[in-house]
Amino acid sequence: MHVFYTPDIQVYAELPEEEAAHAIRVLRLQAGDEIMLTDGKGCFYRAEISTATNKRCLVNILETLPQAPLWKGHLHIAMAPTKNMDRTEWFAEKATEIGFDELTFLNCRFSERKVIKTERISKILVSAIKQSLKARLPQLNEMTDFNKFITQPFSGQKFIAHCYEGEKQLLKDIVHSGEDALVLIGPEGDFSEEEVRKAEENGFISISLGKSRLRTETAALVACHILNLQNQ
Repeated sequence: MHVFYTPDIQVYAELPEEEAAHAIRVLRLQAGDEIMLTDGKGCFYRAEISTATNKRCLVNILETLPQAPLWKGHLHIAMAPTKNMDRTEWFAEKATEIGFDELTFLNCRFSERKVIKTERISKILVSAIKQSLKARLPQLNEMTDFNKFITQPFSGQKFIAHCYEGEKQLLKDIVHSGEDALVLIGPEGDFSEEEVRKAEENGFISISLGKSRLRTETAALVACHILNLQNQ
């Protein structure tokens, strides 16, 4: 059954314009066809198309299906976007398929990309929750300065992954199941030593993601997967 993203379905019994166009013009759905909706806030809705025109697709809600969370805690990845945006987009899609709650982009000292447009990333997140049948859309935040971000209040576990020498535990061995968790992932040139020091001064714990040297987007995905598995 086709799944459509309808964030305001509890207020407006119709598909957003882009979703309506896909349903009517691409999939050729008609009045009487049954579809599945997700509001991205924790519910699926079984619905029937009541009116289908070139520009609008109205529906009748047949059944509301609240979904229990698929993992414990609030899982947050904060990463420096890659110079090649395809890699950042790949991460956003795959991390959503795995499951996490929030994504923040960081502007770090060695960042090769200082500006990012989140509109396309947002569309990728929506597409990924529909494809992976998830009822919750990850929160997407705009680019934030690293030094400002690490001083913001966060009540859960806080980790920073980096490649500098020193005693670092594996993330899988230190993360606590059921607690909120935030992991910082640096740019291709890694965090600066000063950034690591400041993060630790603000309560972040330096961690390792394993023995392999990973690209930024791979490291972020590994961190996401570890958090998800540990919170099943």
